[in-house]
Amino acid sequence: MTVLRAATPADDIAEVLIDEQAIAAKVRGLGAAISDDYRGKDLVLVSILKGALPFLADLMRQMPIPLALDFLEVSSYGEATESSGNVRILKDLAKSIEGRDVVVVEDILDTGQTLSYVIEHLRSKQPASVRLCTLLDKPARRIVPIRIDYRGFEIPDKFVVGYGLDYAERYRNLPFIGVLKPEVYRGEP
Repeated sequence: MTVLRAATPADDIAEVLIDEQAIAAKVRGLGAAISDDYRGKDLVLVSILKGALPFLADLMRQMPIPLALDFLEVSSYGEATESSGNVRILKDLAKSIEGRDVVVVEDILDTGQTLSYVIEHLRSKQPASVRLCTLLDKPARRIVPIRIDYRGFEIPDKFVVGYGLDYAERYRNLPFIGVLKPEVYRGEP
């Protein structure tokens, strides 16, 4: 009798693009830079659910300054590998950001459509400032120009998962950023 063992999420990874140690070092640097810029200010980190949660959690632990957290949930991907361009806010902020300094914390900047929409939505709430911190920047796919104030890594045009990034709600728990094997999202055997 043969015992079948379940495949792990890591089995679907073609290559590790950014390992745990590189992520940790980059997050420390980003946390220090943001802390230096916002010392003595009324800072709110706004994260976009769900993918940015691991990044947000690690980033805020690297920031020894007072800060608040809030969250937006937006939909533009569904279970697809590309943004539909149709951005909807599913969950808005819980508290007012009027007059406060906001840093949007996002996992990946791809086409720019979602983040452009989110930043304009936040600006309509009259904060003192809105800046962007993204762990990953994929400029090859940019459709909408967007300013990045705090950039982690620039990555090639590959479909990545891990450290919060998903495909069909899977792979978020991988501790690294990996390139997903194309057969996984193309439905090939």
